[in-house]
Amino acid sequence: MAIPDSFLDELNGRLNIVDVVSSYLPLTKKGANYWGLCPFHHEKTPSFSVNESKQIFHCFGCGKGGGAARFVMEMENLSFPDAVRKLSEQVGLQMPESSSDDGKWRERRKRVLELNKEAARYYRSMLTDPKGAAVAAYIREKRRISPKFSARFGLGAAPEGWDNLISAMREKGYDKADLIDAGLAVAGKNGGVYDKYRNRLMLPVIDVRGDVIGFTSRVMDDSTPKYLNTPETSIFKKRSILYGLNYAKNTKRPNFILVEGNIDVITLHQAGFDNTIATMGTALTEEHIRLLERYTKELVLCYDNDAAGEDATQRAIALLKNSEVGVKVLRLPRKQMPDGTMGKQDADDYIKNVGPQAFEDLMNQSSNSAEYRLSVVQANFDLSRDDQRTQYLLAAAEVVAGLPSPVERDIYAGRCAEKARASKDAMLQEVERLRKKRNWKARKEEERQNLTPTRQLQPKDRGLRYTNVRSAEAEKVVLQVVLLDGEFFREMEELTQEHFSSSLLGKAYTLLRTRWQEGKSVALAAIEGQLAPEELDELAAIAQRPQTRNTAREALEDCKKTILAEYEHRKADIHSAEDLNRLRKALKQKKATEDE
Repeated sequence: MAIPDSFLDELNGRLNIVDVVSSYLPLTKKGANYWGLCPFHHEKTPSFSVNESKQIFHCFGCGKGGGAARFVMEMENLSFPDAVRKLSEQVGLQMPESSSDDGKWRERRKRVLELNKEAARYYRSMLTDPKGAAVAAYIREKRRISPKFSARFGLGAAPEGWDNLISAMREKGYDKADLIDAGLAVAGKNGGVYDKYRNRLMLPVIDVRGDVIGFTSRVMDDSTPKYLNTPETSIFKKRSILYGLNYAKNTKRPNFILVEGNIDVITLHQAGFDNTIATMGTALTEEHIRLLERYTKELVLCYDNDAAGEDATQRAIALLKNSEVGVKVLRLPRKQMPDGTMGKQDADDYIKNVGPQAFEDLMNQSSNSAEYRLSVVQANFDLSRDDQRTQYLLAAAEVVAGLPSPVERDIYAGRCAEKARASKDAMLQEVERLRKKRNWKARKEEERQNLTPTRQLQPKDRGLRYTNVRSAEAEKVVLQVVLLDGEFFREMEELTQEHFSSSLLGKAYTLLRTRWQEGKSVALAAIEGQLAPEELDELAAIAQRPQTRNTAREALEDCKKTILAEYEHRKADIHSAEDLNRLRKALKQKKATEDE
Protein backbone atom coordinates (compact mmCIF):
# COMPACT_ATOMS: atom_id res chain seq x y z
CA MET A 1 0.00 0.00 0.00
CA ALA A 2 1.27 3.49 -0.84
CA ILE A 3 1.04 5.61 2.31
CA PRO A 4 -0.58 9.01 1.60
CA ASP A 5 1.79 11.98 1.74
CA SER A 6 -0.71 13.83 3.91
CA PHE A 7 -0.50 11.12 6.58
CA LEU A 8 3.31 11.00 6.49
CA ASP A 9 3.45 14.78 6.81
CA GLU A 10 1.15 14.71 9.83
CA LEU A 11 3.15 11.90 11.42
CA ASN A 12 6.47 13.67 10.91
CA GLY A 13 4.91 16.84 12.32
CA ARG A 14 4.02 15.05 15.55
CA LEU A 15 7.30 13.16 15.91
CA ASN A 16 10.50 14.41 17.46
CA ILE A 17 13.42 12.31 16.25
CA VAL A 18 15.34 13.03 19.46
CA ASP A 19 12.57 11.36 21.47
CA VAL A 20 12.45 8.42 19.06
CA VAL A 21 16.21 7.78 19.11
CA SER A 22 16.66 8.41 22.86
CA SER A 23 14.13 5.66 23.59
CA TYR A 24 16.74 3.25 22.19
CA LEU A 25 20.05 4.81 23.30
CA PRO A 26 21.35 7.63 25.50
CA LEU A 27 22.04 10.95 23.78
CA THR A 28 24.03 13.96 24.96
CA LYS A 29 23.55 17.43 23.54
CA LYS A 30 26.71 19.08 22.27
CA GLY A 31 26.26 22.28 20.32
CA ALA A 32 23.30 22.14 17.94
CA ASN A 33 23.16 18.32 17.79
CA TYR A 34 22.65 15.33 20.07
CA TRP A 35 25.38 12.67 20.15
CA GLY A 36 25.65 9.03 21.15
CA LEU A 37 27.37 5.74 20.40
CA CYS A 38 26.13 4.38 17.07
CA PRO A 39 23.85 1.34 17.49
CA PHE A 40 24.71 0.11 13.99
CA HIS A 41 28.46 -0.44 14.39
CA HIS A 42 30.94 -0.89 17.25
CA GLU A 43 32.63 2.31 18.42
CA LYS A 44 34.12 3.78 21.59
CA THR A 45 33.86 7.47 20.67
CA PRO A 46 30.41 8.83 19.75
CA SER A 47 30.05 9.57 16.03
CA PHE A 48 26.27 9.19 15.90
CA SER A 49 24.54 12.56 15.50
CA VAL A 50 20.87 13.56 15.72
CA ASN A 51 19.79 16.95 14.35
CA GLU A 52 16.54 18.04 15.95
CA SER A 53 15.86 21.01 13.66
CA LYS A 54 16.25 18.91 10.50
CA GLN A 55 14.73 15.77 12.11
CA ILE A 56 17.49 13.49 10.81
CA PHE A 57 20.23 11.26 12.18
CA HIS A 58 23.63 10.57 10.66
CA CYS A 59 26.57 8.42 11.74
CA PHE A 60 29.94 9.79 10.70
CA GLY A 61 31.44 6.34 11.25
CA CYS A 62 29.30 3.84 9.32
CA GLY A 63 27.41 6.39 7.21
CA LYS A 64 23.84 5.38 8.05
CA GLY A 65 21.31 8.19 8.13
CA GLY A 66 17.74 9.28 7.60
CA GLY A 67 14.61 10.23 9.51
CA ALA A 68 12.71 8.63 12.35
CA ALA A 69 11.17 5.92 10.16
CA ARG A 70 14.59 4.87 8.82
CA PHE A 71 15.97 4.67 12.37
CA VAL A 72 13.15 2.38 13.51
CA MET A 73 13.48 0.29 10.35
CA GLU A 74 17.17 -0.37 11.14
CA MET A 75 16.67 -0.93 14.86
CA GLU A 76 13.65 -3.24 14.56
CA ASN A 77 14.42 -4.79 11.15
CA LEU A 78 11.08 -3.55 9.80
CA SER A 79 9.83 -2.53 6.38
CA PHE A 80 9.03 1.15 5.81
CA PRO A 81 5.23 0.69 6.17
CA ASP A 82 5.69 -1.33 9.37
CA ALA A 83 8.03 1.29 10.80
CA VAL A 84 5.49 4.00 9.97
CA ARG A 85 2.74 1.93 11.60
CA LYS A 86 4.80 1.53 14.77
CA LEU A 87 5.54 5.26 14.98
CA SER A 88 1.93 6.21 14.25
CA GLU A 89 0.78 4.06 17.17
CA GLN A 90 3.25 5.85 19.46
CA VAL A 91 1.77 9.27 18.68
CA GLY A 92 -1.85 8.11 18.58
CA LEU A 93 -2.45 8.32 14.81
CA GLN A 94 -4.59 5.77 12.98
CA MET A 95 -2.62 4.63 9.95
CA PRO A 96 -4.87 4.54 6.85
CA GLU A 97 -5.40 1.16 5.27
CA SER A 98 -5.81 2.77 1.87
CA SER A 99 -4.74 6.00 0.25
CA SER A 100 -7.43 8.17 -1.29
CA ASP A 101 -4.77 10.07 -3.25
CA ASP A 102 -3.17 6.87 -4.44
CA GLY A 103 -6.59 5.40 -5.19
CA LYS A 104 -7.54 8.43 -7.27
CA TRP A 105 -4.29 8.21 -9.21
CA ARG A 106 -4.78 4.50 -9.86
CA GLU A 107 -8.37 5.09 -10.96
CA ARG A 108 -7.26 7.93 -13.27
CA ARG A 109 -4.49 5.78 -14.76
CA LYS A 110 -6.91 2.90 -15.29
CA ARG A 111 -9.39 5.21 -17.04
CA VAL A 112 -6.70 6.62 -19.35
CA LEU A 113 -5.55 3.11 -20.28
CA GLU A 114 -9.12 1.99 -20.97
CA LEU A 115 -9.72 5.10 -23.06
CA ASN A 116 -6.51 4.49 -25.03
CA LYS A 117 -7.66 0.94 -25.76
CA GLU A 118 -11.06 2.15 -26.97
CA ALA A 119 -9.38 4.83 -29.11
CA ALA A 120 -7.06 2.21 -30.63
CA ARG A 121 -10.10 0.07 -31.51
CA TYR A 122 -11.79 3.08 -33.07
CA TYR A 123 -8.75 4.00 -35.18
CA ARG A 124 -8.42 0.35 -36.21
CA SER A 125 -12.06 0.21 -37.33
CA MET A 126 -11.51 3.27 -39.54
CA LEU A 127 -9.26 1.23 -41.87
CA THR A 128 -12.38 -0.46 -43.24
CA ASP A 129 -14.33 2.82 -43.35
CA PRO A 130 -14.25 5.10 -46.43
CA LYS A 131 -12.88 7.85 -44.15
CA GLY A 132 -9.74 5.79 -43.62
CA ALA A 133 -9.29 4.52 -47.18
CA ALA A 134 -6.21 6.65 -47.87
CA VAL A 135 -4.44 5.38 -44.76
CA ALA A 136 -5.38 1.77 -45.56
CA ALA A 137 -3.94 2.17 -49.06
CA TYR A 138 -0.77 3.73 -47.63
CA ILE A 139 -0.25 0.77 -45.26
CA ARG A 140 -0.95 -1.78 -48.01
CA GLU A 141 0.70 -0.22 -51.06
CA LYS A 142 3.35 2.25 -49.93
CA ARG A 143 4.55 0.45 -46.79
CA ARG A 144 3.65 -3.07 -47.94
CA ILE A 145 2.60 -4.14 -44.46
CA SER A 146 0.52 -7.32 -44.50
CA PRO A 147 -2.91 -7.53 -42.84
CA LYS A 148 -1.40 -9.88 -40.24
CA PHE A 149 1.22 -7.39 -39.06
CA SER A 150 -1.08 -4.43 -39.46
CA ALA A 151 -3.36 -6.17 -36.97
CA ARG A 152 -0.44 -7.34 -34.79
CA PHE A 153 0.71 -3.76 -34.25
CA GLY A 154 -2.83 -2.37 -34.16
CA LEU A 155 -2.39 0.08 -37.04
CA GLY A 156 -5.31 2.42 -37.59
CA ALA A 157 -6.51 5.63 -39.21
CA ALA A 158 -7.49 8.97 -37.74
CA PRO A 159 -9.92 10.44 -40.32
CA GLU A 160 -10.18 14.06 -41.39
CA GLY A 161 -12.46 16.14 -39.18
CA TRP A 162 -12.34 17.94 -35.87
CA ASP A 163 -14.36 15.69 -33.56
CA ASN A 164 -14.61 12.16 -34.99
CA LEU A 165 -12.87 10.53 -32.03
CA ILE A 166 -14.53 12.83 -29.50
CA SER A 167 -17.97 11.82 -30.79
CA ALA A 168 -17.10 8.11 -30.87
CA MET A 169 -15.67 8.14 -27.34
CA ARG A 170 -18.60 10.13 -25.97
CA GLU A 171 -20.79 7.17 -26.90
CA LYS A 172 -18.46 5.01 -24.81
CA GLY A 173 -18.98 7.20 -21.76
CA TYR A 174 -15.88 9.39 -21.97
CA ASP A 175 -16.05 13.16 -21.81
CA LYS A 176 -13.79 15.85 -23.25
CA ALA A 177 -11.78 16.12 -20.03
CA ASP A 178 -10.93 12.40 -20.27
CA LEU A 179 -9.73 12.85 -23.86
CA ILE A 180 -7.56 15.84 -22.97
CA ASP A 181 -6.15 13.94 -19.99
CA ALA A 182 -5.13 11.08 -22.30
CA GLY A 183 -3.63 13.43 -24.90
CA LEU A 184 -6.22 12.43 -27.52
CA ALA A 185 -7.90 15.83 -27.72
CA VAL A 186 -6.72 19.42 -27.54
CA ALA A 187 -8.42 22.45 -26.00
CA GLY A 188 -8.77 25.36 -28.43
CA LYS A 189 -8.28 29.05 -27.64
CA ASN A 190 -12.02 29.71 -27.84
CA GLY A 191 -12.81 27.07 -25.22
CA GLY A 192 -13.68 24.33 -27.70
CA VAL A 193 -12.08 20.90 -27.91
CA TYR A 194 -10.94 19.06 -31.05
CA ASP A 195 -9.28 15.76 -32.01
CA LYS A 196 -5.49 15.86 -31.67
CA TYR A 197 -4.99 13.37 -34.53
CA ARG A 198 -6.57 14.06 -37.92
CA ASN A 199 -5.79 12.47 -41.32
CA ARG A 200 -3.04 10.33 -39.85
CA LEU A 201 -1.74 6.78 -39.75
CA MET A 202 -2.09 5.76 -36.10
CA LEU A 203 0.28 3.40 -34.29
CA PRO A 204 -0.63 2.45 -30.72
CA VAL A 205 2.32 2.36 -28.31
CA ILE A 206 2.02 -0.77 -26.19
CA ASP A 207 4.10 -1.44 -23.08
CA VAL A 208 5.46 -4.80 -21.91
CA ARG A 209 2.26 -5.44 -19.91
CA GLY A 210 0.16 -5.09 -23.06
CA ASP A 211 -1.40 -1.73 -22.13
CA VAL A 212 -1.87 0.98 -24.76
CA ILE A 213 0.00 3.83 -23.09
CA GLY A 214 -0.22 6.28 -26.00
CA PHE A 215 0.09 6.76 -29.76
CA THR A 216 2.50 7.80 -32.44
CA SER A 217 1.25 8.91 -35.84
CA ARG A 218 2.23 9.94 -39.36
CA VAL A 219 0.43 12.57 -41.39
CA MET A 220 -1.01 11.65 -44.80
CA ASP A 221 -0.57 15.04 -46.47
CA ASP A 222 2.03 17.83 -46.43
CA SER A 223 0.95 19.33 -43.12
CA THR A 224 3.25 19.46 -40.13
CA PRO A 225 4.43 17.98 -37.92
CA LYS A 226 5.04 14.87 -39.99
CA TYR A 227 5.18 12.66 -36.90
CA LEU A 228 3.15 13.37 -33.78
CA ASN A 229 3.20 11.54 -30.45
CA THR A 230 1.07 11.51 -27.33
CA PRO A 231 2.27 14.35 -25.09
CA GLU A 232 4.25 13.49 -21.96
CA THR A 233 1.94 12.15 -19.24
CA SER A 234 2.36 10.07 -16.08
CA ILE A 235 2.16 6.92 -18.22
CA PHE A 236 3.75 8.14 -21.49
CA LYS A 237 7.39 9.17 -21.07
CA LYS A 238 9.35 9.06 -24.32
CA ARG A 239 12.70 8.81 -22.53
CA SER A 240 11.80 5.38 -21.19
CA ILE A 241 9.67 3.89 -24.01
CA LEU A 242 10.98 1.34 -26.52
CA TYR A 243 8.49 0.74 -29.33
CA GLY A 244 8.08 -2.96 -30.13
CA LEU A 245 9.54 -4.17 -26.82
CA ASN A 246 6.26 -5.88 -25.96
CA TYR A 247 7.02 -8.37 -28.76
CA ALA A 248 10.83 -8.22 -28.83
CA LYS A 249 11.05 -9.36 -25.20
CA ASN A 250 9.84 -12.79 -26.34
CA THR A 251 12.31 -13.20 -29.21
CA LYS A 252 14.45 -16.33 -29.55
CA ARG A 253 17.22 -14.32 -31.21
CA PRO A 254 20.30 -13.57 -29.07
CA ASN A 255 20.12 -9.79 -29.35
CA PHE A 256 17.93 -6.75 -30.02
CA ILE A 257 18.07 -4.49 -33.10
CA LEU A 258 17.60 -0.78 -32.49
CA VAL A 259 16.28 1.21 -35.47
CA GLU A 260 15.15 4.81 -35.84
CA GLY A 261 11.53 4.55 -36.98
CA ASN A 262 8.35 2.83 -35.81
CA ILE A 263 7.57 1.67 -39.35
CA ASP A 264 11.08 0.16 -39.52
CA VAL A 265 10.16 -1.93 -36.49
CA ILE A 266 7.01 -3.30 -38.12
CA THR A 267 8.76 -4.01 -41.43
CA LEU A 268 11.56 -5.91 -39.71
CA HIS A 269 9.18 -7.92 -37.53
CA GLN A 270 7.27 -8.86 -40.69
CA ALA A 271 10.57 -9.95 -42.27
CA GLY A 272 11.28 -12.28 -39.35
CA PHE A 273 13.35 -9.98 -37.12
CA ASP A 274 11.05 -9.99 -34.11
CA ASN A 275 13.86 -8.59 -31.94
CA THR A 276 13.57 -5.08 -33.39
CA ILE A 277 12.76 -2.01 -31.29
CA ALA A 278 12.91 1.79 -31.65
CA THR A 279 12.91 4.83 -29.43
CA MET A 280 10.10 7.34 -29.74
CA GLY A 281 11.93 9.89 -31.86
CA THR A 282 14.46 10.54 -29.11
CA ALA A 283 18.12 9.67 -28.71
CA LEU A 284 18.96 6.64 -26.60
CA THR A 285 18.80 7.49 -22.88
CA GLU A 286 19.99 6.02 -19.59
CA GLU A 287 16.38 5.00 -18.90
CA HIS A 288 16.29 3.05 -22.18
CA ILE A 289 19.54 1.29 -21.28
CA ARG A 290 18.26 0.25 -17.85
CA LEU A 291 15.21 -1.20 -19.61
CA LEU A 292 17.35 -3.00 -22.19
CA GLU A 293 19.52 -4.57 -19.50
CA ARG A 294 16.46 -6.50 -18.28
CA TYR A 295 15.91 -8.23 -21.60
CA THR A 296 19.11 -8.55 -23.63
CA LYS A 297 22.90 -8.73 -23.42
CA GLU A 298 23.57 -7.35 -26.90
CA LEU A 299 22.20 -4.46 -28.93
CA VAL A 300 22.71 -4.08 -32.70
CA LEU A 301 22.53 -0.42 -33.74
CA CYS A 302 20.89 0.00 -37.15
CA TYR A 303 20.43 3.70 -37.75
CA ASP A 304 19.99 5.42 -41.11
CA ASN A 305 23.20 5.65 -43.16
CA ASP A 306 23.41 9.47 -43.18
CA ALA A 307 25.27 11.98 -41.05
CA ALA A 308 22.49 12.09 -38.45
CA GLY A 309 22.50 8.30 -38.25
CA GLU A 310 26.28 8.23 -37.75
CA ASP A 311 25.98 10.83 -35.02
CA ALA A 312 23.24 8.86 -33.25
CA THR A 313 25.37 5.70 -33.49
CA GLN A 314 28.40 7.39 -31.93
CA ARG A 315 26.32 8.80 -29.09
CA ALA A 316 24.69 5.43 -28.41
CA ILE A 317 28.09 3.69 -28.33
CA ALA A 318 29.37 6.22 -25.80
CA LEU A 319 26.26 5.84 -23.65
CA LEU A 320 26.34 2.03 -23.73
CA LYS A 321 30.07 1.82 -22.95
CA ASN A 322 29.58 1.36 -19.20
CA SER A 323 26.41 -0.74 -19.37
CA GLU A 324 25.94 -4.49 -19.28
CA VAL A 325 24.74 -4.46 -22.89
CA GLY A 326 27.27 -5.29 -25.62
CA VAL A 327 27.16 -3.23 -28.82
CA LYS A 328 27.37 -4.05 -32.50
CA VAL A 329 26.74 -1.79 -35.49
CA LEU A 330 24.93 -2.79 -38.68
CA ARG A 331 25.84 -0.38 -41.47
CA LEU A 332 23.26 -0.16 -44.22
CA PRO A 333 24.69 0.46 -47.70
CA ARG A 334 23.60 3.58 -49.55
CA LYS A 335 21.12 3.25 -52.40
CA GLN A 336 21.35 4.67 -55.89
CA MET A 337 18.96 7.53 -56.51
CA PRO A 338 17.19 8.20 -59.87
CA ASP A 339 19.70 10.95 -60.68
CA GLY A 340 22.60 8.52 -60.21
CA THR A 341 23.73 9.88 -56.84
CA MET A 342 23.92 7.71 -53.72
CA GLY A 343 21.31 8.49 -51.10
CA LYS A 344 20.47 7.41 -47.57
CA GLN A 345 18.63 4.20 -46.82
CA ASP A 346 16.81 3.05 -43.72
CA ALA A 347 15.99 -0.49 -42.59
CA ASP A 348 12.50 -0.32 -44.11
CA ASP A 349 13.95 0.63 -47.52
CA TYR A 350 16.60 -2.08 -47.40
CA ILE A 351 14.17 -4.88 -46.54
CA LYS A 352 11.84 -3.84 -49.36
CA ASN A 353 14.60 -3.32 -51.94
CA VAL A 354 16.91 -6.24 -51.17
CA GLY A 355 15.03 -8.65 -48.95
CA PRO A 356 15.27 -10.32 -45.50
CA GLN A 357 18.17 -12.64 -46.35
CA ALA A 358 20.39 -9.74 -47.38
CA PHE A 359 19.56 -8.03 -44.10
CA GLU A 360 20.38 -11.25 -42.24
CA ASP A 361 23.75 -11.30 -44.00
CA LEU A 362 24.40 -7.73 -42.90
CA MET A 363 23.44 -8.74 -39.37
CA ASN A 364 26.03 -11.51 -39.42
CA GLN A 365 28.65 -9.04 -40.65
CA SER A 366 27.81 -6.33 -38.13
CA SER A 367 30.84 -4.82 -36.46
CA ASN A 368 31.47 -4.18 -32.82
CA SER A 369 31.82 -0.62 -31.57
CA ALA A 370 35.61 -0.52 -32.04
CA GLU A 371 35.39 -1.76 -35.64
CA TYR A 372 32.69 0.77 -36.40
CA ARG A 373 34.58 3.72 -34.98
CA LEU A 374 37.74 2.69 -36.84
CA SER A 375 35.80 2.38 -40.08
CA VAL A 376 34.45 5.91 -39.60
CA VAL A 377 38.03 7.17 -39.16
CA GLN A 378 39.29 5.23 -42.19
CA ALA A 379 36.62 6.66 -44.46
CA ASN A 380 38.30 10.06 -44.24
CA PHE A 381 41.69 9.03 -45.58
CA ASP A 382 43.09 7.89 -48.92
CA LEU A 383 45.27 4.94 -47.94
CA SER A 384 46.98 4.89 -51.34
CA ARG A 385 48.94 7.99 -50.27
CA ASP A 386 51.82 7.81 -47.78
CA ASP A 387 50.94 11.04 -46.00
CA GLN A 388 47.30 9.98 -45.67
CA ARG A 389 48.30 6.57 -44.31
CA THR A 390 50.35 8.29 -41.61
CA GLN A 391 47.48 10.57 -40.65
CA TYR A 392 45.09 7.59 -40.64
CA LEU A 393 47.33 5.61 -38.28
CA LEU A 394 47.64 8.55 -35.89
CA ALA A 395 43.86 8.99 -35.82
CA ALA A 396 43.22 5.25 -35.50
CA ALA A 397 45.73 4.99 -32.65
CA GLU A 398 43.57 7.44 -30.67
CA VAL A 399 40.65 5.01 -30.95
CA VAL A 400 42.72 1.86 -30.25
CA ALA A 401 44.39 3.44 -27.22
CA GLY A 402 40.99 3.86 -25.63
CA LEU A 403 40.15 0.14 -25.77
CA PRO A 404 40.19 -1.45 -22.30
CA SER A 405 41.56 -4.89 -23.19
CA PRO A 406 45.21 -5.44 -24.22
CA VAL A 407 43.99 -8.25 -26.48
CA GLU A 408 41.67 -5.84 -28.29
CA ARG A 409 44.44 -3.28 -28.64
CA ASP A 410 46.79 -5.88 -30.09
CA ILE A 411 44.19 -7.14 -32.61
CA TYR A 412 43.00 -3.73 -33.82
CA ALA A 413 46.49 -2.23 -33.91
CA GLY A 414 47.47 -5.09 -36.21
CA ARG A 415 44.45 -4.60 -38.46
CA CYS A 416 45.03 -0.86 -38.77
CA ALA A 417 48.72 -1.37 -39.53
CA GLU A 418 47.87 -3.94 -42.18
CA LYS A 419 45.39 -1.61 -43.90
CA ALA A 420 47.94 1.17 -43.98
CA ARG A 421 50.75 -1.21 -44.99
CA ALA A 422 52.72 -0.26 -41.89
CA SER A 423 54.48 -2.08 -39.08
CA LYS A 424 52.27 -3.46 -36.34
CA ASP A 425 55.07 -2.83 -33.82
CA ALA A 426 55.19 0.84 -34.80
CA MET A 427 51.39 1.09 -34.42
CA LEU A 428 51.52 -0.57 -31.00
CA GLN A 429 54.29 1.80 -29.93
CA GLU A 430 52.10 4.77 -30.85
CA VAL A 431 49.13 3.22 -29.01
CA GLU A 432 51.23 2.69 -25.89
CA ARG A 433 52.61 6.21 -26.12
CA LEU A 434 49.08 7.58 -26.15
CA ARG A 435 48.04 5.31 -23.28
CA LYS A 436 51.01 6.42 -21.17
CA LYS A 437 50.12 10.02 -21.94
CA ARG A 438 46.50 9.41 -20.94
CA ASN A 439 47.52 7.52 -17.80
CA TRP A 440 49.89 10.31 -16.84
CA LYS A 441 47.13 12.87 -17.24
CA ALA A 442 44.76 10.65 -15.26
CA ARG A 443 47.29 10.27 -12.43
CA LYS A 444 47.90 14.01 -12.34
CA GLU A 445 44.17 14.61 -12.23
CA GLU A 446 43.77 12.06 -9.44
CA GLU A 447 46.61 13.65 -7.49
CA ARG A 448 44.96 17.04 -7.94
CA GLN A 449 41.65 15.66 -6.76
CA ASN A 450 43.29 13.95 -3.79
CA LEU A 451 44.55 17.34 -2.66
CA THR A 452 41.07 18.83 -2.73
CA PRO A 453 38.22 18.32 -0.23
CA THR A 454 35.87 17.19 -3.00
CA ARG A 455 37.77 13.90 -3.22
CA GLN A 456 36.51 13.07 0.24
CA LEU A 457 32.92 13.83 -0.68
CA GLN A 458 32.23 10.67 -2.66
CA PRO A 459 29.44 8.44 -1.24
CA LYS A 460 30.48 5.43 0.81
CA ASP A 461 28.39 3.21 -1.44
CA ARG A 462 30.34 2.71 -4.67
CA GLY A 463 27.11 2.30 -6.62
CA LEU A 464 26.42 6.00 -6.01
CA ARG A 465 29.83 7.33 -7.06
CA TYR A 466 29.78 10.78 -8.63
CA THR A 467 31.12 10.92 -12.17
CA ASN A 468 31.41 14.71 -12.06
CA VAL A 469 32.62 15.72 -8.59
CA ARG A 470 32.55 19.46 -9.34
CA SER A 471 28.93 19.40 -10.44
CA ALA A 472 27.93 16.97 -7.67
CA GLU A 473 29.38 19.26 -5.00
CA ALA A 474 27.29 22.14 -6.36
CA GLU A 475 24.24 19.85 -6.51
CA LYS A 476 24.75 18.96 -2.84
CA VAL A 477 24.76 22.62 -1.87
CA VAL A 478 21.51 23.16 -3.82
CA LEU A 479 19.90 20.36 -1.79
CA GLN A 480 21.26 21.83 1.46
CA VAL A 481 19.70 25.18 0.61
CA VAL A 482 16.25 23.87 -0.36
CA LEU A 483 16.17 21.64 2.71
CA LEU A 484 16.84 24.81 4.69
CA ASP A 485 13.86 26.57 3.06
CA GLY A 486 11.76 25.32 0.15
CA GLU A 487 11.06 28.90 -0.94
CA PHE A 488 14.49 28.90 -2.58
CA PHE A 489 12.94 26.76 -5.32
CA ARG A 490 11.48 30.02 -6.67
CA GLU A 491 14.97 31.02 -7.75
CA MET A 492 15.66 27.78 -9.62
CA GLU A 493 12.96 27.59 -12.27
CA GLU A 494 15.48 26.84 -15.02
CA LEU A 495 17.16 24.01 -13.05
CA THR A 496 15.66 20.56 -13.76
CA GLN A 497 16.59 16.98 -12.98
CA GLU A 498 18.20 16.66 -16.41
CA HIS A 499 20.89 19.18 -15.42
CA PHE A 500 22.09 17.11 -12.46
CA SER A 501 25.14 14.89 -13.04
CA SER A 502 24.12 12.58 -10.18
CA SER A 503 20.92 10.62 -10.71
CA LEU A 504 20.43 10.40 -6.93
CA LEU A 505 20.82 14.13 -6.31
CA GLY A 506 18.60 14.92 -9.29
CA LYS A 507 15.98 12.49 -8.05
CA ALA A 508 15.98 14.02 -4.56
CA TYR A 509 15.80 17.53 -6.02
CA THR A 510 12.75 16.59 -8.12
CA LEU A 511 10.96 14.84 -5.24
CA LEU A 512 11.45 17.83 -2.97
CA ARG A 513 10.52 20.34 -5.67
CA THR A 514 7.30 18.47 -6.46
CA ARG A 515 6.34 18.54 -2.79
CA TRP A 516 7.06 22.27 -2.59
CA GLN A 517 4.93 22.93 -5.68
CA GLU A 518 2.10 20.98 -4.03
CA GLY A 519 2.43 23.03 -0.85
CA LYS A 520 3.78 20.10 1.18
CA SER A 521 6.61 19.83 3.68
CA VAL A 522 10.10 19.97 2.19
CA ALA A 523 12.16 17.75 4.49
CA LEU A 524 14.32 14.70 3.99
CA ALA A 525 12.10 12.66 6.30
CA ALA A 526 9.16 13.37 3.99
CA ILE A 527 10.70 11.45 1.06
CA GLU A 528 12.56 8.64 2.83
CA GLY A 529 9.91 6.10 1.84
CA GLN A 530 10.84 6.72 -1.82
CA LEU A 531 14.57 6.16 -1.35
CA ALA A 532 16.79 3.10 -1.04
CA PRO A 533 18.78 2.77 2.23
CA GLU A 534 22.10 3.68 0.61
CA GLU A 535 20.48 6.69 -1.08
CA LEU A 536 19.08 7.89 2.23
CA ASP A 537 22.48 7.48 3.89
CA GLU A 538 24.11 9.77 1.34
CA LEU A 539 21.34 12.38 1.46
CA ALA A 540 21.40 12.44 5.27
CA ALA A 541 25.15 13.09 5.13
CA ILE A 542 24.47 16.03 2.83
CA ALA A 543 21.54 17.35 4.86
CA GLN A 544 23.49 17.39 8.13
CA ARG A 545 26.11 19.77 6.71
CA PRO A 546 25.68 23.31 8.03
CA GLN A 547 24.21 25.98 5.78
CA THR A 548 23.38 29.47 6.99
CA ARG A 549 20.48 31.43 5.55
CA ASN A 550 22.47 34.64 5.06
CA THR A 551 24.88 32.92 2.64
CA ALA A 552 22.34 30.58 1.05
CA ARG A 553 21.22 32.84 -1.81
CA GLU A 554 24.75 33.66 -2.96
CA ALA A 555 25.80 30.00 -2.69
CA LEU A 556 22.74 28.94 -4.64
CA GLU A 557 23.46 31.31 -7.51
CA ASP A 558 27.09 30.16 -7.79
CA CYS A 559 26.11 26.49 -7.68
CA LYS A 560 23.38 26.94 -10.24
CA LYS A 561 25.91 28.42 -12.68
CA THR A 562 28.30 25.52 -12.03
CA ILE A 563 25.63 22.86 -12.59
CA LEU A 564 24.43 24.39 -15.85
CA ALA A 565 28.00 24.89 -17.12
CA GLU A 566 28.97 21.29 -16.31
CA TYR A 567 25.78 20.08 -17.99
CA GLU A 568 26.83 21.82 -21.21
CA HIS A 569 30.28 20.17 -20.98
CA ARG A 570 28.75 16.72 -20.56
CA LYS A 571 26.67 17.14 -23.70
CA ALA A 572 29.88 17.30 -25.73
CA ASP A 573 30.97 13.66 -25.48
CA ILE A 574 34.43 12.73 -26.67
CA HIS A 575 33.01 9.74 -28.52
CA SER A 576 30.43 11.71 -30.46
CA ALA A 577 30.52 12.19 -34.18
CA GLU A 578 31.20 15.90 -33.67
CA ASP A 579 34.46 15.06 -31.95
CA LEU A 580 35.47 12.73 -34.71
CA ASN A 581 34.61 15.43 -37.24
CA ARG A 582 36.74 17.93 -35.35
CA LEU A 583 39.61 15.44 -35.37
CA ARG A 584 39.23 14.93 -39.12
CA LYS A 585 39.13 18.68 -39.78
CA ALA A 586 42.20 19.28 -37.64
CA LEU A 587 44.11 16.58 -39.45
CA LYS A 588 43.03 17.93 -42.83
CA GLN A 589 44.05 21.45 -41.87
CA LYS A 590 47.40 20.19 -40.65
CA LYS A 591 47.89 18.33 -43.93
CA ALA A 592 46.93 21.39 -45.98
CA THR A 593 49.45 23.49 -44.05
CA GLU A 594 52.18 20.91 -44.60
CA ASP A 595 51.39 20.75 -48.35
CA GLU A 596 51.82 24.50 -48.60
